[in-house]
Amino acid sequence: MSLMTPEERIDGIRGDHWIAFDRATIVLNRLTSLMEMPQQSRMPGLMVYGSSGIGKTMIAKRMASKYPTQYNAELGITKTPILLVQAPPAPDERRFYQHILATIGAPMWGRHIVSELEVRALSHFRDMDLRMLMIDEVHNLLAGSYREQRRFLNMLRFLANDLCASLVVFGVNEALEAVRGDDQLARRLDEHYLPLWEDDVEFSRLIQTLIAAMALEQRSGLTVASLRTILKVTGGVTSRVFIMIKSLAIDAIETGEERITDEAVHAWQPVWTKHAWNIPRQPAAAFG
Repeated sequence: MSLMTPEERIDGIRGDHWIAFDRATIVLNRLTSLMEMPQQSRMPGLMVYGSSGIGKTMIAKRMASKYPTQYNAELGITKTPILLVQAPPAPDERRFYQHILATIGAPMWGRHIVSELEVRALSHFRDMDLRMLMIDEVHNLLAGSYREQRRFLNMLRFLANDLCASLVVFGVNEALEAVRGDDQLARRLDEHYLPLWEDDVEFSRLIQTLIAAMALEQRSGLTVASLRTILKVTGGVTSRVFIMIKSLAIDAIETGEERITDEAVHAWQPVWTKHAWNIPRQPAAAFG
């Protein structure tokens, strides 16, 4: 029996914490291999893509957390092996550099031309000993014209080349063709596709992993029919699967059932806006 109160356990379920599952671990292993690779003039990179909510942002944040910023008091320097930033709403180089500088705590006030922002950002990157630049929501570049997209992608390739760092981008399916439009960048980025979940052993393992992480006091032995119901209700979208299992687990604690039953699965109502309000938005939004 858990030593925590029901309220503490529910708070734990609602919290934003990492729950490992096979699909995410595979991507993390690929990213870790890039980090461990000796630096060279043309570092390989990776593009992780899939439907919205499939888990891209969650993986990106987990990878960044594995290589935190470290401050050397003796030398008075801060090392940041990985920098994770979100692409601007449109392929705007000035806005991108300003966002980077603000993220690392070195904003430039006033109006500056792109080259000035670029020089400042590169200087900080070198001081940080940056090894990997991760860009989330790279599909935002689709909001710009073809010419703007090419310039933005060329900028990303330039940054990776100049820093001898791995470039990793995360985006929805539609961004794939845009990235492929830059031949030089496409040759540098391997592609890793995250598909929607299907009715298979992998999905069954995901549900088992999630339920185990809920730390309920009784075993939840769901039938194949219940697993298929979860898949149908969520559409195979990772963020919705997490929301559904968390909600069912909270209900199980509040009712004293202490397990997720087949009856609860079939009765659950997928009112996503309602559950997005009941469960803090941060965990759901973290999937990307």
